[in-house]
Amino acid sequence: MFLMTGAQSVSFSVSILKRSHFSGDFNCLPRMLSSQSLANTSFFQPPAFLLMGIPGMEAVHGWISIPFSSMYTVALTGNGLILLAVRRTPSLHQPMYYFLSMLALTDVGLTLSTMPTTLAVLWFDHRLIGFNACLVQMFFLHSFSVVESSVLLAMSFDRFVAISNPLRYAAVLTNNVIIRIGLAIVARATLSLFPVPFLLKRLNFCPNKTLLSHSFCFHPDVMRRACADITINILYGLYVVLSTGGIDSLLIVLSYTLILHTVMGLASPRERTRALNTCVSHILAVFAFFIPGITMSMIHRFGRHLPHMVHALVAYVYLVVPPVLNPIIYSVKSKPIREAMLRVLRGGGQS
Repeated sequence: MFLMTGAQSVSFSVSILKRSHFSGDFNCLPRMLSSQSLANTSFFQPPAFLLMGIPGMEAVHGWISIPFSSMYTVALTGNGLILLAVRRTPSLHQPMYYFLSMLALTDVGLTLSTMPTTLAVLWFDHRLIGFNACLVQMFFLHSFSVVESSVLLAMSFDRFVAISNPLRYAAVLTNNVIIRIGLAIVARATLSLFPVPFLLKRLNFCPNKTLLSHSFCFHPDVMRRACADITINILYGLYVVLSTGGIDSLLIVLSYTLILHTVMGLASPRERTRALNTCVSHILAVFAFFIPGITMSMIHRFGRHLPHMVHALVAYVYLVVPPVLNPIIYSVKSKPIREAMLRVLRGGGQS
């Protein structure tokens, strides 16, 4: 086994790409890596990984690319419209819509994290991704997931303040406070995920285990391609999940418990209904993100016996569906957002 220099890795990856592209033999990478290994060394990192689309459905990847392309287009267009609508509409310059803009921007980032490699696999059957490029994609993919979880928590806090103490809503959630919350969210995601690539780079990988289970680089998938002890990686991954998504989901439940307690104290049924209606969009967004996320986390830890197709489909639902659904949810349930988006589509001015 051996550790390649940068120049060797690049030239070696190019040779692999040429062979796999012209021969269609995507299993050549593990064989070539094994044949190139040297017995008198003990550390190896692959110059590249091979990505997989949807296992068992390779023959119809071209057809599968149609709904995926459509979903990516809807996600980018819908979230882009929300960002433009909030920016161009002074009446939407309120905390609730600033947080919605953060969610839309995060969804754009999450979509762009997986779209290039996924469409490359489905459209062109281009499956190679360099080792360092894989780590970069993995960092941004998981960082945007943590940001989305944090933004949904901030939005639940926004709803709690708006319903529990409406008279002080504007005084509590000032522009400066919102900016600080946004910066704290980005810092939290960055600091949480920053060690992950370095923990992976210290591992000795197996030359014959370079085929990943998805069309993007996912931390549990990458670390299990190592031939070394990954206990630290598993524990740190579990820490990140529990300290971000785990805590966020509990605090969101707590927020809505307090909101429900406040709403039940309102005298008029009409006031109770009106207060709860302001939360419906956010609740749907929370379900769309956390249910697939929790399902995927459980499958990766306890469902290794399940077919690879199940792992792939759940991962796609988690990463692709929320960015698609969120603009639809908010445009349907929020009249101000819907009207502002329509004005943007018509090329209208500010309102």
